[in-house]
Amino acid sequence: MNEKKAPEIRFKGFTDDWEQRKLGEVGETYTGLSGKSKDDFGHGSGKFITYMNVFSNPVASSNMTEAIEIDDSQNKVQFGDVLFTTSSETPDEVGMSSVWLENAENTYLNSFCFGYRPTTEYNPYYLAYMLRSSSMRKKITFLAQGISRYNISKNKMMDIEMPIPSIDEQKQIGEYFRNLDNLITLHQRKHKKLLSVKKSMLEKMFPQNGAKVPEIRFEGFTDDWEQRKLGDMVSFSKGSGYSKGDMKEDGTPIILYGRLYTKYETIISEVDTFVDEKKGSVFSKGGEVIVPASGETAEDISIASVVEKSGVLLGGDLNIITPPDEMDSAFLAISISNGKPHNDMAKMAQGKSVVHLHNTDLEKIDLPYPSYDEQRRISGFFSDLDNLITLHQRELDKLVNIKKSMLEKMFV
Repeated sequence: MNEKKAPEIRFKGFTDDWEQRKLGEVGETYTGLSGKSKDDFGHGSGKFITYMNVFSNPVASSNMTEAIEIDDSQNKVQFGDVLFTTSSETPDEVGMSSVWLENAENTYLNSFCFGYRPTTEYNPYYLAYMLRSSSMRKKITFLAQGISRYNISKNKMMDIEMPIPSIDEQKQIGEYFRNLDNLITLHQRKHKKLLSVKKSMLEKMFPQNGAKVPEIRFEGFTDDWEQRKLGDMVSFSKGSGYSKGDMKEDGTPIILYGRLYTKYETIISEVDTFVDEKKGSVFSKGGEVIVPASGETAEDISIASVVEKSGVLLGGDLNIITPPDEMDSAFLAISISNGKPHNDMAKMAQGKSVVHLHNTDLEKIDLPYPSYDEQRRISGFFSDLDNLITLHQRELDKLVNIKKSMLEKMFV
């Protein structure tokens, strides 16, 4: 007798227990492309679904296919087929599934995947997300075998039991996750577009190739930009030594150089790492521009951020720049992180496994700059843009977490 269960969260009106059926009882498998050489790919009127398409998408994308000659001896993918990857570098990523929902003719599956064709009616969107639920992923991961690379047997996969509610409940669940994925995609596109806008404006709102004015300016500003060595305009200092091992759950807020790569934007207004204060520590007064003194690549350390608040500890491996009153801190940080100053800094960074950048290097940077009022308008524009980018990133993270939670709670 089949075991019957129910998930933690269900749509209203559904109360029946779910059945459990083995994949092999309700569907059949077929292989991907075989007997092909490199010369067979990249041309022809046929298409094959790539490995990354299957790996990345619960519902396979028609855009992630590549050309191949039509070959009637190969298995063809049909609408509603489930596609599984057969190998990966980690057990957690083996056996990833994707459902094909296109009616395209002469479509094949890459040789590193196998196909599964249900012989019983299922909602295809339900299958797409059920097979990526946490409970099913645990069952699939358990079957992964290997050392440096992990593989999965399609025959053993067919012994896995999957949960099956009524077709009406399947439709509701499938539609819920389909709409959630559409919303996630929408925010991803908006986020990507905003990043593209920022990149474009960073090029157009700063002088390029020796020009004295940028391509785009705010109304009312017409004067040429000046240019001076950074060392002639600001004062320099260094942070004091703290490491990751010094961090606590609470205490005095501190900025460590590594967080500039992973956490902070141009303006650091909130700090979420803490330590117990040591004698001789360096504290921010507010408005300092900080630049990493070491990192893995020259590009990594050629960035800058503004410490907005006073009383924040500034850790070791930080170059500290204190601008004069007539220099806007955020404008300075944006200038250092982009364009010619950024490229000049990257050229000065030296080292092999770890690269270093010193205050004596920063002193030599040529900095183009306009009037203080124009600096403020520019930094304000990018601050608003960064806030909008962060807003969409937070909304995107929230939706991804909701999806992860629902994949645990809406399946058995």
